[in-house]
Amino acid sequence: MNPKLTVGCPAKLNLFLHVLARESSGMHGLETLLCRLELTDELEIERIDSGIELEVAGADVGPSEENLAWRAADAVLESTGRKFGVRMRLTKRIPAGAGLGGGSSDAAAALDATNQLAGNAIPRGELMQMAARLGSDVPFFLARTPLALAWGHGTRMVRFTGLPSRPILLVVPDVRVNTAEAYREIDAILGDHANRGAVAMDAAMLSNWGDVARMSGNSFEATIFAKHPEIRAAYEALASTTPMLCRMTGSGSALFAVYRNERDRDDAASSLGGRHGALIATTNR
Repeated sequence: MNPKLTVGCPAKLNLFLHVLARESSGMHGLETLLCRLELTDELEIERIDSGIELEVAGADVGPSEENLAWRAADAVLESTGRKFGVRMRLTKRIPAGAGLGGGSSDAAAALDATNQLAGNAIPRGELMQMAARLGSDVPFFLARTPLALAWGHGTRMVRFTGLPSRPILLVVPDVRVNTAEAYREIDAILGDHANRGAVAMDAAMLSNWGDVARMSGNSFEATIFAKHPEIRAAYEALASTTPMLCRMTGSGSALFAVYRNERDRDDAASSLGGRHGALIATTNR
């Protein structure tokens, strides 16, 4: 019987996200605090004789060959000489295209699991470089850390112990945001007034929710809220529930609020209902 692995693929939040200056390459630098969530996709993977088979349940994520999990498995198989193939079943629970990192998390899981099926033939450092080539959030998920400060293109990180666990409510408006367009709009609308400098901080400031809330901000919010008034309305409604921290994650469209206790979160969910999008209750982990 072929070995089969089942792996959880957690979502993430950007507790803050500062877009820095655009570089000569045309890419933007950024500085972000990434936080892992209990909300997960699930990946089942096993060896087959050759090729890659991918079945996705729970969401339409497009052609298999364009899926980040498929590309991650393919990278490992190519690097190890294609001595076998993999069959993958991906169960999606993380909303796609919402800034929660589901695709990147799936890729990190497929990268690591395929390497395990290959007898861990690829050293950890090389696997991390593969992750960086797949996408800016993939190294964070491969590192399996609850909290990390990332900068550059998001692929350079310092890992931290997690913040205290708190109830979190996600609001996911029925809007997809194109990340490349979001970066272009930051340049077009904000120009030289965009957030171009890094924020002064130290490790102690990343150990408690109070300091993180005071540093919070997302460079995409101004342009995304202007272009998508329904996301702005959802944010204003969520912020009115008096959470400890309320922001948009990534380039949207998902919004999150962190609460002191489950009762506050549940009261917020009840007051919001389904007027502004899907509601997901979770915690940081």
